Order: sequence, then C-alpha cells, then structure tokens
Amino acid sequence: MRFVDTNVLLYAISTDPGEAEKAGLAQAILECSDLALSVQVLQEFYVQATRAGRPDALTHQQAADLVEAFTRFAVQATTWPLVRRALVTRARFGLSYWDSAIIEAARALGCREVLSEDLSHEQDYDGVTVVNPFAQGA
Repeated sequence: MRFVDTNVLLYAISTDPGEAEKAGLAQAILECSDLALSVQVLQEFYVQATRAGRPDALTHQQAADLVEAFTRFAVQATTWPLVRRALVTRARFGLSYWDSAIIEAARALGCREVLSEDLSHEQDYDGVTVVNPFAQGA
C-alpha cells in the first residue's frame, strides 16, 4: 500500500487553473485501490479545504462528504504508540512532529511509500520512502 499525504487530497479538489496538471495527477492517484491515509490527513484535509481564505473553499458538507468517501482507503488512527514513534522519528530525522506522524502512520499500516509533495522526494525513513508524485520523472 501507498500512504497519501494531505496535499494529494487537496490537489484533487483544486479548481485553480495553475494547478490543473497536479489536480489531474492527484485525481488519478485517488482512483487506485492500494492507498492508505490517517486520521491526521483527514483532519488536515477538512481544515484546509474549508479554510475561508481558500479561493475554491468547500462547504462543511462537501468536505465532510469527501472525508467520509476517503475512508474507503485504510485509515490509521492516532494512537499513543504512534505518537511515541513519531516523537522518536522527529528526534532522529529532524522532521516536524506532524511529518513524523505521517511517516509513522504509513509504517503502522505497512506502507513502504508516502506520496507527498511536502517531504523530501526519495528520502528513506527506515523503510518508508517519500515519493513526490508531482515531481518530474516520479
């Protein structure tokens, strides 16, 4: 399975003409069945998708319906053991806590790849590798 970061979900709903290519790639990714995400990703998606300053902001209901739809993928809960592992990853790799929690949620679900534009492309975090699906040649 591949773990999907929040930015993939946000590009999938983007109506910005400047993001059209990324939107198409993100929509194609979400048609796959081998994906996973976490409660953290769902929360971040809702907050950013409904943000008042977003030009194409979704209504509460639109975003809530999408969050529900995204649960067709495996979803990792935020648990105390995951938080503990994220803290270790944070200290070891110097990532933000939130990025460390993404890496550890992916690991907990058995994902070997995290699809993300926010983390370093091709960086390996002890068996979990980041792949930027929007990078040239990715």
